[in-house]
Amino acid sequence: MSKRNNMKALFKLGYGLYVVTSNDGSHDNAMISNTVFQVAESPNRIVVTINKNSYSHYVISGTEKLNVNVLTENTPFDIFKSFGFKSGRDTDKFAGVTPKRSKNGLVVIDEYINSYMSLSVENYLDLGTHGMFICTIDEAAVINDEPTMTYAYYQEHVKPKSNASKGWACSVCGYIFEGENIPDDFICPTCGHDATSFELIE
Repeated sequence: MSKRNNMKALFKLGYGLYVVTSNDGSHDNAMISNTVFQVAESPNRIVVTINKNSYSHYVISGTEKLNVNVLTENTPFDIFKSFGFKSGRDTDKFAGVTPKRSKNGLVVIDEYINSYMSLSVENYLDLGTHGMFICTIDEAAVINDEPTMTYAYYQEHVKPKSNASKGWACSVCGYIFEGENIPDDFICPTCGHDATSFELIE
């Protein structure tokens, strides 16, 4: 690949990691996001960009409200498995727990966050594969001073490492496909991502 056209440059951008919570009217939903940014002040504006195929996009489009929970560096991999690798369409991500809630009624994660914000959608921008929700802040709170989890920190310190000497590793969850060639239609059994998310172990 040409050094002038290496899309791995995108991995060098700095991202935080967040749990975005919503509610479809009958049950709570949550997803992992790395695209939450403050883009204006006076008044403050937060944008949250979500894949249009995700259940969270569907829910937030209808309710126009969401919470952003800012994850800390001590967040275990199980949190990413719980909220990031399954769809809320067919998984109750809060089964068996009674979660805490903010004033808007949405879930606030009670561990592994340093702050949260309750947002209302003010505008929407269609970005093709993703939709950008442009939001105002209704409520915000700082929980502690623990450092925020970044995508780079997650890759280096949280996502399980492979000891395999050959095969293909899922860049999202670390699952190893053993074999010389990975089928084009292969779906990761852990996180559900397709073969394009796998990288050759060299």
